[in-house]
Amino acid sequence: MKIAIYAFDGATMFHLSTPQVVFDEVARHRLAPWHTTLFSDIAGSIRTAEGYSVSGIEGLSATEDADMVVLPAWERRGKEISPGLGQALRAAHSRGAFIAGLCLGAFVVADAGLLAGRRAVTHWRAADELGARHPDIEVDPSSLYVDLGDVLTSAGTASGLDACLHIVRSRLGAEAANRLARSLVIAPHREGGQAQYIEHPVQVDLTGDPIGEALEWALAHLGDDVDVDALATQAHMSRRSFVRAFRVATGTTPAAWVRSRRLDESRRLLETTDLTVDQIAASCGFGSPVTLRQNFLVAFGCTPSSYRRRFDARGSGAAMMVS
Repeated sequence: MKIAIYAFDGATMFHLSTPQVVFDEVARHRLAPWHTTLFSDIAGSIRTAEGYSVSGIEGLSATEDADMVVLPAWERRGKEISPGLGQALRAAHSRGAFIAGLCLGAFVVADAGLLAGRRAVTHWRAADELGARHPDIEVDPSSLYVDLGDVLTSAGTASGLDACLHIVRSRLGAEAANRLARSLVIAPHREGGQAQYIEHPVQVDLTGDPIGEALEWALAHLGDDVDVDALATQAHMSRRSFVRAFRVATGTTPAAWVRSRRLDESRRLLETTDLTVDQIAASCGFGSPVTLRQNFLVAFGCTPSSYRRRFDARGSGAAMMVS
């Protein structure tokens, strides 16, 4: 898979390197034949915000055969994209290329007309500006990333790593994403969203914080009846106080957090064991295979069985994805 990454004068090394580090790691680990290339409006070189010169930059033609086009950032929020870049993005999208706008790169995707009437996220400091500039876009100021299937946008700076790992996970499976995360020494999946930074929440400490203790207990009892009252009891808090403190600490609700962890565990079991869907549903606390299938379909757009066929890490499924 060819991944074209947009470069421009004034780009920071961090933004420019984030998709390269994650996606090139896929090839280094021989998980799939992915390779990246840098492109800009004009072929040649660019100068980064840190003062380094980066040469070997391709022109807009690099997008013509790219399977994915990544906008890792943008020069400044008020600057409009060039007509050539907008046309290149629309053309790539129309022939099926996946488009990703990381951080302020969401402005580029929006300016190209690929988010009209849809949902998106950008750095929380720029969320209001994106909404004002494109009132037809539903701007989510809290998510770390929003994946629409054909277009992805992500929140500020480090969430680009989360988004890129999500792209790896959605195409090569959770085991591949976890392997890259371990290699890069980063979390394979961060909980909550930008809300945890906007609202300055109390840090979740699994060794002492009441919310952290409740989360640790929940992870060990996903197959049990893990409801709000049970979690509040573990935290030694009233239901109302617990729900409020939980949202501050994680950026989400207890029910959504537990459901997400159960889905994560179900994917792991589908990839790495031969347990039946019925057994996995019981083990992960979904109660019935029907409930598991319904939640799985909503979250991932496929059934547990089809997911296992694609991402079975024990043999044929993994080999199929690498070939």
